[in-house]
Amino acid sequence: MAQMQKDLRLSEEPRHIECFDNSNIQGTNPVAACVVFKNGKPSKKDYRHFNIKTVVGPDDFASMEEVVYRRYKRLLEENEPLPQLIIIDGGKGQLSSALKSLDALGLRGTIAIIGIAKRLEELFYPNDPIPLYLDKKSETLKIIQQLRNEAHRFGIEHHRNKRSKQALNTELATISGVGEKTIIDLLKVFKSVKRIANAKLDELENVVGVSRAEKVYNHYHKNENY
Repeated sequence: MAQMQKDLRLSEEPRHIECFDNSNIQGTNPVAACVVFKNGKPSKKDYRHFNIKTVVGPDDFASMEEVVYRRYKRLLEENEPLPQLIIIDGGKGQLSSALKSLDALGLRGTIAIIGIAKRLEELFYPNDPIPLYLDKKSETLKIIQQLRNEAHRFGIEHHRNKRSKQALNTELATISGVGEKTIIDLLKVFKSVKRIANAKLDELENVVGVSRAEKVYNHYHKNENY
């Protein structure tokens, strides 16, 4: 932590770090994730998911502004400790969006904040056009990458769960004799309702057995017999 303070030019050791990542795969179900590290280790009980509420369509900048605002407004309201460092997965645009929220909450200057851009692992600071490059082998960069990767993993996981729940509310759930477990098993293998609808009978049987496979197959191919 002392090395991180030095490498990142922070005023104090970053014992409590929070990292944000947006996930809007193919522009659907935009969500965001916040992961928390304490003393350099993941604090999974403090992880948070966010469903984007105020942004229409895939807009990384507006989504980042929303989730950062919601996160720290809540911590302030609940009198919870604030992090010493916020890491934003993204470059100058995402960092600027997050800063707007810190400004709105009166937190600018209270919490250090940086953005990490994926391509060259550049670190961006507020009001500094020149990025910082850390040694690729440095422990500081490794921890930042671990945070970023963990935020990405956590966000993708939530996105998948959200899509699964959405799928449970689709046509599959209307098929008589096909329950939630069958739908989830099919989605795990075929990834989308469209692929399930286009699957061959034997492909469905391999996943959910003969009886349920026939119900699903017949539902999507019932008009082909006429």
